[in-house]
Amino acid sequence: MRINYYLAKGTLVGALGGLLFGFDTAVISGTTQQLTDVFHLSAFKLGLTVSIALFGTVIGAMTSGELGQKIGGREALRIMAFLYVISAVGCAFAWNWPMLIAFRFIGGLGIGGSSVLGPVYIAELAPAQWRGRLVGLFQINIVIGILLAYASNFLIAGMNLGALEWRWQLGVAALPALLFLVLLFGIPRSSRWLVTQSRVDEAREVLRMMGSTNTEQELKEIVDSIHLERASRNEPLFRKKYWLPIFLAASIGCFNQLSGINAILYYLPSIFNSAGFSKLSGDKQSVLVGLMNLVATLLAMSVIDKLGRKTLLLVGSVGTTVALAGVAYVFHTHQHQDALLWLIVGFIFFFAISQGSVIWVYISEVFPTRVRAKGQSLGSSSHWIMNAAISFAFPPVAKHSAGAPFAFFAAMMALQFFVVLFVYPETKGISLEQMQKKLGIE
Repeated sequence: MRINYYLAKGTLVGALGGLLFGFDTAVISGTTQQLTDVFHLSAFKLGLTVSIALFGTVIGAMTSGELGQKIGGREALRIMAFLYVISAVGCAFAWNWPMLIAFRFIGGLGIGGSSVLGPVYIAELAPAQWRGRLVGLFQINIVIGILLAYASNFLIAGMNLGALEWRWQLGVAALPALLFLVLLFGIPRSSRWLVTQSRVDEAREVLRMMGSTNTEQELKEIVDSIHLERASRNEPLFRKKYWLPIFLAASIGCFNQLSGINAILYYLPSIFNSAGFSKLSGDKQSVLVGLMNLVATLLAMSVIDKLGRKTLLLVGSVGTTVALAGVAYVFHTHQHQDALLWLIVGFIFFFAISQGSVIWVYISEVFPTRVRAKGQSLGSSSHWIMNAAISFAFPPVAKHSAGAPFAFFAAMMALQFFVVLFVYPETKGISLEQMQKKLGIE
């Protein structure tokens, strides 16, 4: 089966939410110094300014799944797109610090919601044989969004806009957000959601639009799976037999952020500035980091089913530990500052080929069908909560000792190596049913 126009259009529009996710996540990095000066922010307030969006993200991620089930993924994504627009415009025109905080929180709701709704919409739209690769476009778009945010910050910084620079850097996100909102009015509802609403004829038509070669069989499978989910909806997650999958999901979510990845992405120009780089130079270095993030993510997606999840996590643990320890050494000794860029680029490479690409795949594989949605919510929540905590704490800790956060991150990656080595099972090439037996789940 080939990907037809309607499937390609629906997938690309759904994945555009990932691009906005990545853009809104990273764009704050270019504004931290000017925001500090304009609003006279302490290290505590700067951490709150950056992390407030993440608190919104946690709420958005935890509530959007239910919203999507009620009104459908397409309609829920329209709400997220509207939140993106409001956030970008509001941040650009924020007249004081509290309003900036409020509009960043609104943007966080959109990020959290689209991080759940986008992949689910694509998965429900895509035929089984294309599902993995099409859902993977969402992750690729997140990384592209991060790269575009760094490039946008660099270009705007070079326009000599003075006091208006930060407003343009935050406000430019309104353009792709508006495009996303408009395009969402040209794609269909998912066939799976239509079946949940007993609109079977419409679901059949959507399957045909997507190029289904056996519409009735696929429709029957959807109906059967929904009946199974409804029968097991009350199955509790926190039971003794699920302790290992719970640990795996929560720990991989926490370790993902204990690497320091998002703290580094959010404060990247400031990190370069503290090592003696100029602001414009720091923004330029960030573009290189974003480019490496994209290249490494594409590489990881091409080998994840060949090398395996556990292997990538182990390799990534070693590489990130060495790179982060090197960054800590540079800041502690104030020597070899020229190596800082390459150490961070190396860190990004090893992170992107391991945790960055493995986390969402792994969480979806270790839970049985009857509790998979709850398990994915747990893993996602642990990821976002840890992200918010570290992003909030980074500025005051780094102000006290620039190298301390990186030494901590390096230690956490060393710990991750041993946890993965002795506890994490390999899931490559194992069916979900076989995985349940391997984890001792009856």
